[in-house]
Amino acid sequence: MNDPRPPGPPEYKVYRARRVPSLRSAGNLEALRRRLRRRRPSEPGERPGPTPGRVAKWIAIFVLFWLALSLVLFMLSAQLSAGVSDETKAALSGQGTILGGGTILVLGSDQRTGESIDESQSGPSRSDTIMLLHVALGSVRKLSIPRDAAADIPGHGVQKINAAYALGGAPLTIKTVEAFLGNGLKVNHIIEIDFKRFPEFIDALGGVTIDVPNKICSPPFDNFWKGLNFKPGKQNMDGTRALGYARVRKNSCAPSETDLDRAKRQQQVLTGIRRELLSPSTFLRLPLVSWRAPKTVKSDLHGPGLLALAADVATGGSGGTNVLEPTCLGCGPGGSLLVSDGEKADEVRKLLGK
Repeated sequence: MNDPRPPGPPEYKVYRARRVPSLRSAGNLEALRRRLRRRRPSEPGERPGPTPGRVAKWIAIFVLFWLALSLVLFMLSAQLSAGVSDETKAALSGQGTILGGGTILVLGSDQRTGESIDESQSGPSRSDTIMLLHVALGSVRKLSIPRDAAADIPGHGVQKINAAYALGGAPLTIKTVEAFLGNGLKVNHIIEIDFKRFPEFIDALGGVTIDVPNKICSPPFDNFWKGLNFKPGKQNMDGTRALGYARVRKNSCAPSETDLDRAKRQQQVLTGIRRELLSPSTFLRLPLVSWRAPKTVKSDLHGPGLLALAADVATGGSGGTNVLEPTCLGCGPGGSLLVSDGEKADEVRKLLGK
């Protein structure tokens, strides 16, 4: 039978509510906002803010891209640059490697072209710079030969050694230098500096800093119609002034200077280039430097070889300034310098690291 009593009230379950922070407190209100932000899902298209890890990642990507671009430009420029003649290659010794250890003859001739060379002059070019580099990974040693040193030039008798370039170019200069120094020295590679493009390379580096030891007052020479003056001390030189500094022939402020001082200045410029290559500021200019560097020289070394040489120069330390010391100034034929056999033997041992 149905229960005639009316139904009672429905049963309810009672839940205890979580205490809600009072919104009257500014601290509680801010805590609630932080909690809601943590729980709020990211909106479509919303980008997360930068983090140190993300910034480091993009910096690394940029650095790798910049280095890769510089490498490509260097190799392309080296491929397009002029090499040396087959006769020059035949005169070189095939032994020695750039990374394992090799000897490079660096020649800079007074060719009658370029912004700082007097085009009104005539006659064959003579080697204005004669320098030997013995390079290996982590080591670079330098030796300069005074251009007025007396040497027996094959087929032409005893003359100033820089005449070899005028008489037979780089091939005859290689044979002359090897015979002049003796003591087992062999030239493995050659670099001929293009004075016309050398200033452009220095400018790409932002100039070079040279510590000038003494005041230089040069009378006019080449296309430096007003001469050149350098104060003692450190100074930044652009490409044209750096080339002029390396080629100053006479110093009115120090009349006793000889060709040995000139050779030392040339090594200073080389050391300044190395210093700039390692400078952090050069990283920003690296693509331009990489493009112009191979165009500054003619060499039997191609892209990989020139790149290995640049690595050697960068890692090999500045090295000392070594110049063959003559035993007698102006005592040889045509006012040439005489260098003893003992001096040659000692300097070759230093150069080769024996």
